[in-house]
Amino acid sequence: MSKEITSREEDYTKWYQDLVIKADLAEHSAVRGCMVIKPHGYAIWEKMQRALDDMFKATGHANAYFPLFIPKSYLSKEAAHVEGFAKECAVVTHYRLKNSEDGKGVVVDPDAKLEEELIVRPTSETIIWNTYRGWIQSYRDLPILINQWANVVRWEMRTRLFLRTAEFLWQEGHTAHATEKEAREETSRMLDVYAQFAEEWMAMPVVKGRKTESERFAGAEDTLCIEGLMQDGKALQAGTSHFLGQNFAKAFDVTFVDQEGKSDYVWATSWGVSTRLMGALIMTHSDDKGLVLPPKLAPIQVVLVPIYRNMEQLDAIREVMKPLANELRSQGLSVKLDDDDKRKPGWKFAEYEMKGVPVRIAIGPRDLENGTAEVARRDTGEKSLVKMDEVVKQATQLMVEIQSNLYQRALEFRKENTRVVDDYDTFKNVLDQQGGFLMAHWDGTPETEERIKQETKATIRCIPFDGDETPGNCVLTGKPSARRVIFAKAY
Repeated sequence: MSKEITSREEDYTKWYQDLVIKADLAEHSAVRGCMVIKPHGYAIWEKMQRALDDMFKATGHANAYFPLFIPKSYLSKEAAHVEGFAKECAVVTHYRLKNSEDGKGVVVDPDAKLEEELIVRPTSETIIWNTYRGWIQSYRDLPILINQWANVVRWEMRTRLFLRTAEFLWQEGHTAHATEKEAREETSRMLDVYAQFAEEWMAMPVVKGRKTESERFAGAEDTLCIEGLMQDGKALQAGTSHFLGQNFAKAFDVTFVDQEGKSDYVWATSWGVSTRLMGALIMTHSDDKGLVLPPKLAPIQVVLVPIYRNMEQLDAIREVMKPLANELRSQGLSVKLDDDDKRKPGWKFAEYEMKGVPVRIAIGPRDLENGTAEVARRDTGEKSLVKMDEVVKQATQLMVEIQSNLYQRALEFRKENTRVVDDYDTFKNVLDQQGGFLMAHWDGTPETEERIKQETKATIRCIPFDGDETPGNCVLTGKPSARRVIFAKAY
């Protein structure tokens, strides 16, 4: 199976596309720009959802659901917001079809034109803040801490599975607060939640920072982000948290009476991650043999494969593997016993390697005689013979070891591919030949930022919270710079 995947060195883009298809994660749909997420891919997304949902609820948030359709006039109320999304919006203009006159299909009924067009949700700030107007009267109604799991549509012509599709799945948090301080604290808190999830569950190290003004979310006063570095040296924005100020409250006239009896506009945040995390997961850990999954997000953590020559041997191995599978499950592991006799063991080995199962346990006739099992780990490919009474302990320990190893491996890669650059020629050469995170000074102007983007295709990924704050000179203009920022080419 791995021979059907283009190597990363040969063509990284093709490798990614091959892997998504061969690992049975997703496929292109009949609707241009949209994808079908297949069961194995969706099972990974479900584990992401479950973990994040628990983290949201632990920080006081509750789930709700808001309409898919947004009246066009709502988007018009916040100027920066509509400007940011206008070119990506899908618009519903009619509400009915009718049979065509030639009897060969259906056509849009011209008499069924909507009085006001509806926008298919690109994001939900407008519909939610119109709703919040009816929920908020006084400080006693605040804060409102709401999250929704939903799909959104942002019309994309150049798409790539998980990374950029016209429709994708995500969560979006929308909170309302009585003070600016509370809203800013919420913005930072949720960024920390995203960073914790990325590092502890995805085993993906991330840099936390602030977006520049030109890279902010449309309608936000401040955007915080987490950035990961993929194996091809490109950055991927893995999550964002936005301080919206009072912009949407003013646009939708959402006010409250404070404890002193004074009326003021509500302070807002929004934050979200999407199925783009699936792309980040793939490109952080996987190899030329297929998907590599951190155990915490693997739908199947351990697979048991019998090796046999005849049905008598298979039956004997089953008698050992069934109680072993149950014992592994009793330790909280997700286990599959693949004793299907329609596929050969070699095919199964390749299949589960392709799908990224962290641990494989194989037992053959000789293992039955010796009371052993072969235990293989997906991240390193190492195999070892383990005594049968030690298998459960070994598999359980490997879950921790593999999770840690994947994180450390990715962290080491990021360190090796983060470079300090002080002149523009070196900046361009490193980008072209190596990629990675470039720590460089920037004079703080959008003109310089745009020129670098146009000339090199690199953008300022973030102004890192824990970066080098030593003053210097801009890598392009030589003008004074307060600190270094992170430049990179990005998805």
